[in-house]
Amino acid sequence: MTSPAFIRPSQLRQRGMLGMNRRNIDYIGRYNQRRLYPLVDDKLKTKLLAQEYGVPTPQLRFVVREQHEIHEYRARIQEMEQFVLKPAKGSGGKGILVVNGRDGENFVKSSGAVLTMADLERHMSNTLAGLYSLSGVPDVVIAEDLIAFDDGFAGYSYEGVPDIRIIVFRGYPVMAMLRLATHASDGKANLHQGAVGVGLGMDTGRCLFAVQDGQRCDSHPDTGKPLNTLQIDNWQELLVLASRCYEMTGLGYMGTDLVLDARQGPQLLELNARPGLAIQVANDRGLLPRLRKIEAMRERRQVSAQDRVAFAMEAFA
Repeated sequence: MTSPAFIRPSQLRQRGMLGMNRRNIDYIGRYNQRRLYPLVDDKLKTKLLAQEYGVPTPQLRFVVREQHEIHEYRARIQEMEQFVLKPAKGSGGKGILVVNGRDGENFVKSSGAVLTMADLERHMSNTLAGLYSLSGVPDVVIAEDLIAFDDGFAGYSYEGVPDIRIIVFRGYPVMAMLRLATHASDGKANLHQGAVGVGLGMDTGRCLFAVQDGQRCDSHPDTGKPLNTLQIDNWQELLVLASRCYEMTGLGYMGTDLVLDARQGPQLLELNARPGLAIQVANDRGLLPRLRKIEAMRERRQVSAQDRVAFAMEAFA
């Protein structure tokens, strides 16, 4: 793929690429009411809302809201083998600490790095102080179960669990990508930190295209496994889960981040009212034609998530 830096504006328009200004004005500004933002900007509120609507999410272990509570949770942490600590108001994967196992009293990350209890307490203290939150505001710490790695992703992801980003517009899933962890991304499925983005066909969840750092990528940089053989299991179930988040939040334009747990199946990780545009690069195609197709449809009342998904799988194959 040609580097995006050398593509002319006219070529981007021809390929239906959605730009940031149009995204902000025509889609986020038009279809997302600002009063709904706190539901997705705060991961704790999202998790509690998902529980209310019966949308599966990783099991919540505990929440730390005050500095003095850090020491109080020491005993509970010592009993935990695998878990994730994350800021409720973080963005871009910042502040997410994944513990994959134990080494005596210490904790081991997916990279093999060893952390002490003091390291974890320092991380939680920094999180509460707002080091990782949007605009640096005070935050809370969420501790939740670690997703069990699905064997179907063996060789496709390195030192971390991959996640699936699906853009949902007016309840219809319109574009999707798989984000694969790498050593460069420290086991996190975040494109800005070096993860691989794999564009997925809306009909089957098969690999269409893949990029790392904006450049075409045909195999995983750490394992060497070819990406063109990749296809997501439980694909329709994942799309329905993403589509259901429309009724859950009321947001007309959003990014849904999902994972496949080996034991629990599809799970919702988080939602984003301002999803990035890199998904277009990972798919090597633009969002605009799909968004306009949905906008041109006559709005029907009470269209089920299953029916919206069936339409999307056929229309955007």
